[in-house]
Amino acid sequence: MDNYQILEKHFKFLGQELIDEIVKVSVVDDVHKNTELVREGQYVKVVPIVLKGLLKVYIQQEDKDLLLYYIKPYESCIMSFSASFKREKSRFFAISEEESIVLLIPSDKITLWVYEYPKINLLFYQQFDQRYSELINSITHLLSYKLDRRIIDYLKEKSFVTGKNPIKISHKEIASELGTAREVVSRIIKKLEKENILIQHSDCIELIGLGDIYHCK
Repeated sequence: MDNYQILEKHFKFLGQELIDEIVKVSVVDDVHKNTELVREGQYVKVVPIVLKGLLKVYIQQEDKDLLLYYIKPYESCIMSFSASFKREKSRFFAISEEESIVLLIPSDKITLWVYEYPKINLLFYQQFDQRYSELINSITHLLSYKLDRRIIDYLKEKSFVTGKNPIKISHKEIASELGTAREVVSRIIKKLEKENILIQHSDCIELIGLGDIYHCK
């Protein structure tokens, strides 16, 4: 299935005329893992739609990279849309979590389409609603659950969005994205292992009961 067919299938609600415009002005880019697409302090020049792979959006607080959300296939970035529409500098970072194929739409085109093709708003209303629900869930977890529960849910989400278990991840990365200390994460991971909730391997963590989707490499 080519990129045109992907847009027709997953974004049919945009209408044929707008889909034709998107295909005409956009660039499809093969993005290697850990490639930075957006940096804090820069103007957003393109708005991504993920066709394959996974992007991670986060902010930096002191020495921590605090996870905001993932962008999965057939999703876009509401913060990129907002920054480009307001012509503001980015307050976030976006990097590829794995090898990805991304459709890059020029941000100046989107600001025009908001008026010329109002259906483009449906895409970002949809993304806003999804991110808002995720934000509410994150706040609920932060206020209601202890850190061990938050770590378990974080690893489950990581496994879900990447399709992998075991998950290749360090204690430092978990600590950074949850806004805590590495030593605290290491202690809790050890506790969870004793409770047979997960297994630590040399460079990855396996959640028990989720199935062996991919082996660590």
